[in-house]
Formats: sequence, C-alpha cells, structure tokens
Amino acid sequence: MLLGASTNGIGDVDPLAAVPALADLGYASLAITLDRHVLDPFAPGLPAAVDRWREGLRSAGMRSVIETGARHLLDPLVKHEPTLVSPAAEHRARRADFLVRAIDVAAALGAGCVSLWSGIVRDAAGAEAVWRRLESALGPVLDHARRRGVTLAFEPEPGMFIDTLARYGALLDRLGRPDHLRLTVDTGHLECMGERPAATVLRPWAPRIANVHVDDMLACRHEHLPLGAGTVEFPPLFECLAAAGYTGGLHVELPRQAHRWYDSARESATFLSPLLPARTSR
Repeated sequence: MLLGASTNGIGDVDPLAAVPALADLGYASLAITLDRHVLDPFAPGLPAAVDRWREGLRSAGMRSVIETGARHLLDPLVKHEPTLVSPAAEHRARRADFLVRAIDVAAALGAGCVSLWSGIVRDAAGAEAVWRRLESALGPVLDHARRRGVTLAFEPEPGMFIDTLARYGALLDRLGRPDHLRLTVDTGHLECMGERPAATVLRPWAPRIANVHVDDMLACRHEHLPLGAGTVEFPPLFECLAAAGYTGGLHVELPRQAHRWYDSARESATFLSPLLPARTSR
C-alpha cells in the first residue's frame, strides 16, 4: 500500500507544483480530481496538460488515480450536478460524457482507475426508476472503459443513491458484475453510514477494491475530519486491505484542510506511516 494524497486537499497552489513536496513527505500516489484548473477534460490544451502531469508524476516516482467529484465543473450553480441519476436523460448523458473523457485522461496518463459515484436523487422518482436511470447512463461508460482498458472504481457516497457497500453490491448484480467495475472505499464513509466494525463489513468486498480514500469521521455525520479527530479504527482496516493484497494508494482526502495543505499532508503522513509496513509506505 502507498501513502497517497488528493488534489482536492491542495489549495492556493498549482497541485502539480505541489507534487515534489508531497513526494518528499513520503507520498507515492495522487488522486487527481479533474477540474477547471486540474486537467480540465473540456479544455483545448488538455493533451499538453496531460504530458506535463505525466512527466511531473514520473519525476516524483508517483502513481495516480483519476477522481470525478469536482463540485462545479459541469454546473457552476449546483454542486455535483448533473449526475448519473438526474431526471433528464440529456443531463445524465452529460455526466456520462464527462466520465468518458475522464477515462481517456486516465488512459493517457497511465492512471490506475477512474473513481465515480451515482449522484443524489433530487426528484420523487421511485427506486426502480432511479435504478434504470443509473444502469442506462453507466452503460456507455462501462463500454468505453472496457475498450480503453481502464478500471472504474465506484464509490458509495453518503446522501447519494448508492450510499453503502450493500447498495454497491446491488448495482453490481444488476449490471452482471462486470469485472472492471470495482470499488472505491472511503474510510470515513464507512463510519458515517454505520458500516461497523468496518474491517469486518469490508472484508467480503476487499478483493474488488481499486482505490481508497482516507479520512476520519463520526457516525451519522458526513464531515471529513483530520486523521485521529474522529472514531475510525484505522489499524484493522489497513490489516484487512493488506490481507486482501491491496497495493494501491491510501489517498488522504481532507478538502476542508486545503488552505493548510502542506501542514495537513505532513500531519497525515506522520499519522499513517507507523500503521503501514515500512516497505510500502513509499
């Protein structure tokens, strides 16, 4: 397992410029949230930006994954909209187009996966109607990922249609359990949603994990807290991941600490490093 950071926790500086400092702190993987100022998939200069990022990551000896949770990239007024469960088909198609572009960025960058989520249900549609929306919108995304050889990692997110590991399992079953639709796990989300003891709940899903977000949290409260400030029991979680053979990044995700990104990264590395085998902390 690799100590990992997230670009959504880096504020006031170009995240690419922060990569060498993160590497010096021991970080070896970066979760890159595509956004207007970070590998914007709609920007005409994207190929050159991908080249710069590929070289910057290579120079730092850092792996990467692609995240698609930018707050206002697609809609400047409504956070995270549109989504895969938006009522209008054209809006769902817009999200799917963004995800297809993210897959192309991941392929060009050599990233380990593209992480995605379902979205919030904002109308009164019944569950079966929402399932159909999600399945139909995901179809072309899954097909494109398969063609490009890119792994997708679906994240259960509090407040969204797919919010727990069980709901993720239901999605897998409805889609025929495609092997390239894997799992993003957020340590805080498990705590928030009452999926405890987290290591026990996670164990059956561990072989499908392709991406891990690390943050602390309290039960029933979706707020990403600095490590050690909540009630997440990290050692058994990491033992579970290690036993399942997970070798990817443990990406610290603390967006509310972005204004003090370097201190937060240093403190998180100090917290996490003793919990990881010495040979895998970098």
